[in-house]
Amino acid sequence: MKKINFDLENMWEVIDTVLLDMDGTLLDKHFDDYFWERYVPEQYAVQKRISVDEAKNKLLALYKSREGTLEWTDLDFWSDQLELDIPGLKMQVDHLIQVHPYVVDFLKFCRLRQKKIYLVTNAHDKTLDIKLNKTAIGPYFDKFICSKDIGKAKEEAAFWDRLANKLQLDKQKTLLADDTEAVLQTAEQFGIKYLIFVAKPSSKSPVSYSESFPSILYFKELIAGGWSKQLSYGR
Repeated sequence: MKKINFDLENMWEVIDTVLLDMDGTLLDKHFDDYFWERYVPEQYAVQKRISVDEAKNKLLALYKSREGTLEWTDLDFWSDQLELDIPGLKMQVDHLIQVHPYVVDFLKFCRLRQKKIYLVTNAHDKTLDIKLNKTAIGPYFDKFICSKDIGKAKEEAAFWDRLANKLQLDKQKTLLADDTEAVLQTAEQFGIKYLIFVAKPSSKSPVSYSESFPSILYFKELIAGGWSKQLSYGR
């Protein structure tokens, strides 16, 4: 277990750039889990005239085979593969899209501290559009970067090299928050200094702290000058 007790006030004096994942980090991953693990299999089962259980088993195996690649989050790819209108189906259940507690407070804090704020996601640009249209977080960001724009998934080392060149990042002054340890591990290998793991990506799932990275439940834990003075850690 990696224990680093950040002095938040001093940390924020150093950091000039904040990179934030979207699904599970800023937004409740319950929407994505429900959509891909329940709603899509139900629609696929109707289309193929098979049982929902059979459809779910087949689709989960297909998802797994593409995990960590650009195809994993490519809505056009899955529309073609499954012969379903995936963006259209997402909009049918977009009422489930929710921002995690304290995210807006954190974004306001970063903006007041004049940090550059980038949303960095593996999500497809069509997914990004749907979710930004359902939330009020868009105006807080300086730029939105999808993995498709970079040509690599965040789990791949080349992603971070290309992103750093694109944004002119100073690795020693950059914070990244993500709910996927594989992404944080790759970013750590690249040299990003401040790495934060989001331990409760879905409101419907239990907390799961990282053994390798400082973990938070809510972004209020990163706000200096109030709320909490330290991060929570793997336990």
